[in-house]
Amino acid sequence: MSILVANEHYDFNSLKELLEVTDGNLASNLKSLEKEGYITVEKSFVDRKPNTKYQKTAKGQKAFENHLLALENLIKQQYK
Repeated sequence: MSILVANEHYDFNSLKELLEVTDGNLASNLKSLEKEGYITVEKSFVDRKPNTKYQKTAKGQKAFENHLLALENLIKQQYK
């Protein structure tokens, strides 16, 4: 999700390469994010090859920001 928050969109193969995960692992996680409405999926063809792009939604952006805030609060509590 952090990659999609930092970039306008990312394609499947680039995500797989960057994250160093298997096709199945990535597909499963992306499907979960899509199901929650955190990302959108755009399928097309580039030079007759399938190309799938992913982009964050406003809901996904907000959920990610809330996640970061929760992590920050957790870290702050450790130093009280």
